[in-house]
Amino acid sequence: MVDLQGQYQSLKEQVNTSITQILESSTYINGPHVHAFQKELEMYLGVKHVIPCANGTDALQIAMMGLGLKPGDEVITADFTFAATVEVIGLLQLTPVLVDVDLDTFNIDPAAIEKAITPKTKAIVPVHLFGQCANMDVILEIAKKHNLFVIEDNAQAIGADYKFKDGRKQKAGTLGHVGSTSFFPSKNLGCYGDGGAIFTNDDELAHTLRGIVNHGMYERYHHDVVGVNSRLDSIQAAVLSAKLPKLDAYCDSRRTAAKKYSQAFKEQENIVIPITVDGCDGICEECNCHVFHQYTLRITNGKRDALVKHLNEKEIPCGVYYPIPLHKQKAYVDERYLEENFPVTNQLVEEVISLPMHTELEDEQIAYITKAVIDFVNG
Repeated sequence: MVDLQGQYQSLKEQVNTSITQILESSTYINGPHVHAFQKELEMYLGVKHVIPCANGTDALQIAMMGLGLKPGDEVITADFTFAATVEVIGLLQLTPVLVDVDLDTFNIDPAAIEKAITPKTKAIVPVHLFGQCANMDVILEIAKKHNLFVIEDNAQAIGADYKFKDGRKQKAGTLGHVGSTSFFPSKNLGCYGDGGAIFTNDDELAHTLRGIVNHGMYERYHHDVVGVNSRLDSIQAAVLSAKLPKLDAYCDSRRTAAKKYSQAFKEQENIVIPITVDGCDGICEECNCHVFHQYTLRITNGKRDALVKHLNEKEIPCGVYYPIPLHKQKAYVDERYLEENFPVTNQLVEEVISLPMHTELEDEQIAYITKAVIDFVNG
């Protein structure tokens, strides 16, 4: 699904040099490479504060801790996503409220958010799934109307732009009160282990978050807030500093591959190609709204599972993200959830399939993959 080894070859000299410097200086935690990466990412995102941390799940949890959410507070998020989003809600003894998603973009449905709000609702967590933002114009309007926090789960869309209705553009993860991301190796901006970060333009919140990630300390052995141990290590920061200047090129490569996939699939009646929140195909030349962390199709003739088996037999990687909705996961089953409230999610888990997507994809590989998919689906 990804070619990390191929990507490493183009960065090998810079990465190896940086890692050697860290080994020789022994500045493993909160060293100069971490501070440098923090500043570089702030500049790239156009955000006042980046708070590096140990992983993307921690980033979400720390964001919620920093906002002062209390046990029993309701947090609305998407049913169709990875479990980390709802996991941290549960860990903090908040109340997860899962809602349905949009059939075209796979992102949280703003109308479903509005219907789910109660007097106990305190926050919305839109997940920018597969590489594009949720409909943030509407979500931010809803949040303002009901005085709710917006916490962006930007683990899959770093580098994407969001275009507001008034024409303004802003980077994914910087649109709400606070954003989070993951630097897991397979992400568009990935390190060589675990890593994450939190983004905000709120000075006071940033100060709180910086304490939380470091055991609640602003001064050594003075614990001012309840914190956790969640720090990005220097080696991972060095890898990310090497990759960050190439992030836009990485996203361009993914969009180029996506365009070739979509051109091959667009006339197939049983295959639905990705589209964006703006209703375009997500690969227009002037648009950076989709960075294709995943290239995800819908197979509409009931052959999805058989296609997965067929591709595996041909040694073509593929993935189903996600095969079980969160409201059906054993850990999150709740009598509040009614099946009739999740028609889109329940449809997607039967139809979606993600194909290989990375910066090293070659035309010959794409042609082989697309032919294998088309021949089987129409066979």
